[in-house]
Amino acid sequence: MTFPELLIRADNELSRLEAAATTIAANLVDLDDNSARKDLDRGPLTGRTATSWQDATAALTQLWDGYRMLTALITSARAVRGQRRFSDTERSAYIDQVLGRSITLSTTTVPLARRGLLGAGQVTTTCSPAELLSAMEAAFTTAVSTATWAGERWGKLLPETADTAARLAHLRTLTSSPLLDDADRRLTGFTAQLATDPLGCDDSVLDAIRALLDRADAERTSVDEFRDALGQRLSDAHALATKLAAAAHTAAAAEEAATGRFSDGDIVRVGGGDLRVELAAINALATAGHWALISPRLAAWTRQARERLARLNDAATRNAGLLSARNELRGRFDAYRAKANSRGLAEHDKLVPLAGRARSALTTAPCDLDAARAAVAAYQEAVATLTSSTTGGPR
Repeated sequence: MTFPELLIRADNELSRLEAAATTIAANLVDLDDNSARKDLDRGPLTGRTATSWQDATAALTQLWDGYRMLTALITSARAVRGQRRFSDTERSAYIDQVLGRSITLSTTTVPLARRGLLGAGQVTTTCSPAELLSAMEAAFTTAVSTATWAGERWGKLLPETADTAARLAHLRTLTSSPLLDDADRRLTGFTAQLATDPLGCDDSVLDAIRALLDRADAERTSVDEFRDALGQRLSDAHALATKLAAAAHTAAAAEEAATGRFSDGDIVRVGGGDLRVELAAINALATAGHWALISPRLAAWTRQARERLARLNDAATRNAGLLSARNELRGRFDAYRAKANSRGLAEHDKLVPLAGRARSALTTAPCDLDAARAAVAAYQEAVATLTSSTTGGPR
């Protein structure tokens, strides 16, 4: 490869590294603010979670060190490249800095007893910026996967554990069945493990505890009481089904409003079967007087319905947020165009192409919000720069 070709390659690589550094900074801040990551940091952790988070913590340290080294190299390389006078020696050094193994990862002192006569006193490990990015990507995956997994486990199991504990406490006021003692012992152990080792928790333990509570509840409840209680739960289930239908309508409307305006990957969709079928079957059991068969099916239906309701509400909020974000960007763009026009800068050579890109990003379907934000921000910055340097009236 010729020297000019190497220089072009180095320039392209530096641009890639700068773009990567911007993305990395945003992702690292998001990871740093992640609630599950903060909970894992607070600890204490045990078992599988402790082992996984130890690896993830090491990966996080590697990530921040890598980001520091990467930004330092970019700053240095951009300063060299930006010089007015760029000698052949400087070009060569610049190319080697961007494309070569120019990043020092570590320097280790070799004990005298382990050196040969011609052996070096220190061993230095280096890598290229591209190799550093690859290593950082792997480290980020390790850290994110652990934090995300733990967060999902806590998000799912903590509410279920709280509901089970509340039900156990309620049953304690009604009966002193040995089944409740067994359930209490198991729930205490499960709760303790969930707090420190969410990745090591076995969901089947919670299912077994619920089964014990169901048995205790069935044993202490007379047929009439059992029927009355389930009748109220059925009534509550129908009320929940009404909320579910309303949430489904709202989510569908938000999805329809976003469809075509944004990419399919940005739109949140909620799938799943029709829960009304199972509720109708439970109603049929109630009508036939098979009350003993209703409780576990109704409990399972209620859990599914609540989860579906939460997903629908979240989907509606996020899909509606897409339109809100785009409208906010349009409003901001219009405001800065008006500002530029009031200063006589609307047709400025620098602003016209930026305005065109921003307008296109905001009116093209599907809309890429990230690209639109970047385009509006570029136009906004240019307007701010030009208006701050304009002291006279309109030109």
